[in-house]
Order: sequence, then structure tokens, then C-alpha cells
Amino acid sequence: MPVRKTPPPRPGWGICCICNHNGDLTKHDIMGSLGFKAIESQPSLLDAHVSDIIHPHLGLHSTLEELFLYDFHLELSQPGRKVTQAFEANPMLPGVILTKRGKFAGMISRRRFLEYMSRPFGLEVFSKRPVEDLYQFAKTDLLILPGNTSILAAAQRLLQRSYAMEAVVVMGERSRAPQGMDYNLEARGKVTTPDLLYEPIVVEISPQVYRLLDVHQLLVAQSRIHQMALELIEQLNQKLATANQELQLLAAVDSLTKVANRRKFDEYLHIKWREMAREKAPLSLILCDIDFFKRYNDTYGHQAGDVCLQQVASALSRAAKRPEDLVARYGGEEFAAILPHTDSAGAIHVAEKMRVGVLALEIPHADSAVNQYVTISVGVASAIPHLESSPEELIAAADQALYHAKESGRDRYTFYPTEIA
Repeated sequence: MPVRKTPPPRPGWGICCICNHNGDLTKHDIMGSLGFKAIESQPSLLDAHVSDIIHPHLGLHSTLEELFLYDFHLELSQPGRKVTQAFEANPMLPGVILTKRGKFAGMISRRRFLEYMSRPFGLEVFSKRPVEDLYQFAKTDLLILPGNTSILAAAQRLLQRSYAMEAVVVMGERSRAPQGMDYNLEARGKVTTPDLLYEPIVVEISPQVYRLLDVHQLLVAQSRIHQMALELIEQLNQKLATANQELQLLAAVDSLTKVANRRKFDEYLHIKWREMAREKAPLSLILCDIDFFKRYNDTYGHQAGDVCLQQVASALSRAAKRPEDLVARYGGEEFAAILPHTDSAGAIHVAEKMRVGVLALEIPHADSAVNQYVTISVGVASAIPHLESSPEELIAAADQALYHAKESGRDRYTFYPTEIA
């Protein structure tokens, strides 16, 4: 697979290090006879914009082939000064791919090359001698990865190579130890070789087609992908939170009447009971029942009965409309309303509004024994809770009041007079 194409050179961009037959550095001739190959007009990282070097459309599964890869090759038989010229021509070139008779033989990084060339007599010794002589001293473990390796996997391999190598040195045998290892570790222990972190990665694009990847670019790409992953996780968390809220809402709402269901009623009553107990504030409960609802269903059918329940629920909600009031379907044709911070007088007022509101709907009920329209019977109870008591006492009181309302002729409210707490 070919290397990703780079943008056309801009003014001020460096051209690949190209040498003529006399060994002098130029910017125009491609010296194929010397085995030195490069992508024509490849820009210098010093002059290129970041968006040109790190692909702007990286994704979580992006691979090394999507990054900026260097294509600098040099035959091992060429003199060391050719490597110097390559690095001088492109200050950001991380290394040079070395070949032997056209086949991949290794890689020498800028850092290791300059390290050996800067040693005493290094320039005199290696400048005119074949690069192969220097490579015998400067070679190190190569990290060769396929071009389709994901950026995240490549970054992980890079760190593993640098900090999880297996030592092959017996403690004290310094002459056998590879350079940079920790000699104070036991044989075959794990050692750290952080200098390998800076060594370029060799990317195998296809069989016998190799490119170089600067590790800084890899880590920058990994950082960008990591940021993308964090943003994606945040978006997913927000969607999950929204979905959970919707599920909680669905779990708390009666599907037919769209008011709170019995589960929500029980939960809310216990919460408000404790809150009112701490505040020493009144809590009222209203229970109401549609009069002769079984007869209504028998006369008009269950679909009409469902519509009737929906209309009654809406009327009850309009009567108990404060933000902390809760209207719930208590069961079948029964409804309930929890009224925090509401004393008996306030609860009676709401109960009467509910009764009048349902009657005002003028839903025909030909088989009712009390009215030509649908009516409700209402039971009201109030208390100032304390933590030693139970909200079930308030429910029992409201239920008793509802029973008296029905026994007294229906289409009315009854307040339970006994103190609850």
C-alpha cells in the first residue's frame, strides 16, 4: 500500500535530502545510483502545519498508514557522510532506513547516529567509511510494525518495548550487557530502557516496503485519539444519563393516565413523610374513587372506560398543581394525591376542587345512581408526621374517610377527624 500522499510543497518547505554523483548536497537531483531514495518534495516538519502532519480525520481505529511516514533509504555500502547530509537536509528526519543490495537491513536513528558521530574521532572514523561499520556499533532493537497496526496498539507496543524488556544479563557481567540496561537487576528480570522510547518505528507498508515513523508524531496522534475517546465517552455518558432518566420516568408513570403510578406513590409518600417529620410540617393525603365505575365499563365498554380514567386523571392534576403535589393512580379506578406542607383546611379545599373538576367534565354516566355524569368520592386525611410513626397510618385514615364518603351517598368528600401522629 503506498504512503499517504503529502500536500504540494509550500514556500519555505524543505526538499528531501538528495545527493549528486559527486557526493555534494543538492535539492533537485534524485540519486538512484547511490541507493538513496526519497519521496519527491516531502516537506520538513519544521515548516509544515500540524494538520498536514497529523491527519485531521483520525478515528479510534486509525492505523499507522494514516500518519506521516518518512521514506529515506541508504545502502550500507555508502559512506557515513551521506547520513549526515540527509539529516542536514531535513532537520526533523528521525532516521534513515538502511538497505543491503536493495533489501531492508536495518535503521539508524538520528539520535544514535549523532551520538556516535559526536564521540572523539567519531567524525573522522565514520564519515568516509561505509555506514555498515557505524551500524555495527549503533544498531539497537528495532520495532517493526505492519502499516495496518492501529495507532493505539502501536503506542502500547512502543511503551512495552521501552519499559518491559527482558534482561539477558547476569548481574556483574557488564561486558555482556547491552548498552542502556540496568546492571543491578537479577538475570532475566524486567528492566527499563527508556532510550528506546525515542527510537523511530519501522513501518512495513507491504513486503519489503518500509517507512519510518517518528515516535513523537505517534504519541501526538495517540493523544488526539485519547481525547476523542474521552469526548465520545462523555457523550455516551450523557446519552446514558438521559436514557436512565427516561427509564425512571417510564417506571414512575402510569402508562394509561400519565400520572404517577403506585410504585412512585409509595416511594414519594415515604420520602415526604420523613421530610415533613424533620420539618414538623403538615402532610395531607387524598384518596378518591370514581363512583360506579364498573357500571360505566359495562355500559360504555372498556375503551370508553380508559378514556374516562384519562380525563379524570387530568382533572385531578389540575386541582393539585403545586410543584411538590403528586397525583397518582392508586389502583383500578382509584386515585391519590400527596400534598406536602398542606394542612387539613388546604387539603379539603383541594379535595373539593377535584370533585367539582371531575363533575365539570360532564362525562355521561347513564347507569350512575347519584348523577347523570361521572362523579368521584373523596377521602381526606392530614397529619404532622414524626419518625416513630408510619405513613401507612395516613393511608388508613384517608381510606377510612373515603369509605365514609361512599357510605354517605358518594359525589362528596369526607375528612377523617382523628389525629394521626
